[in-house]
Amino acid sequence: MHNAPRTHPHSTEPAPAHSRDWRRIGLWLVAATMTYNVIEGIVALWAGLSAGSIALVGFGLDSYIECAAAAALFWRLAVEARGAQPETIERSERLVHRFVGGTFLVLALYVVIQAGWTLWQQETVEESLIGIILAGVSLVVMPLVSWGKLHAAKAIGSAALRAEAKETLACSYLSFTLLLGLVANAVAGWWWADPIAALLMVPWLIKEGMEGLRGEECCD
Repeated sequence: MHNAPRTHPHSTEPAPAHSRDWRRIGLWLVAATMTYNVIEGIVALWAGLSAGSIALVGFGLDSYIECAAAAALFWRLAVEARGAQPETIERSERLVHRFVGGTFLVLALYVVIQAGWTLWQQETVEESLIGIILAGVSLVVMPLVSWGKLHAAKAIGSAALRAEAKETLACSYLSFTLLLGLVANAVAGWWWADPIAALLMVPWLIKEGMEGLRGEECCD
C-alpha cells in the first residue's frame, strides 16, 4: 500500500492546484518587490544626493539592480505559467543572470571609487533622517518578502525564485549596514561612517556579480 505522491512532504512534484496557488503568490511577491524597489530607489537617490551620502546613493542604485532582477524573474514565471518550453526559460535565465551580474560589479566599482575619494578628501556628510527611516523600513520589509518568496520557491520547486529571494535577503544586509553608517554619522558625527558603510556593501556586490556572470543559482 502506497501513499499518493502529492501527500509526501518532500515531493518534488506538488499538486497542480497547490503549485498554481504558490506560483501566483510568488508572482505577487516579485511584483511587490519591484514596486517597493522603485520607490526605495527614488527616495534613496534623492536623500543621498541631498546629503552627499555615498552609501545612500549606492543603496538607491542597488534598488534598481534588484528591480531589474525581479522584473526578469516576473517575466519568466509568467511565461512558465503559460506553458513555455524549459529550454527557452533556461536560456533567458542565463542571459539575465549575466547582465545583472555585470551591473553588480559596476556598482561595486562605483562604491569603491567614491568611498575611497571621500575618505581621502575627508568630505563631511549631511545627516539624513529620511535615509535612516528608509533603511529601517527596508530592514523590516525585505526579510519578510524574502521569507515569503523562499516558501513559494520551495513549494513550486523553483531554483530561480529561490536565488532571487536570496538576492532580496542580501538587500536586508545592505539596509543594515546603511542604517549603521547613517545613525553613526547623525549621532556621533562620524563622517567616515558613511563611506565605511558603503564599502561594507562591496563583498555582497562582488559575490552577487561573480555568481551572476558564472550563471550560478545560489542554491544550498
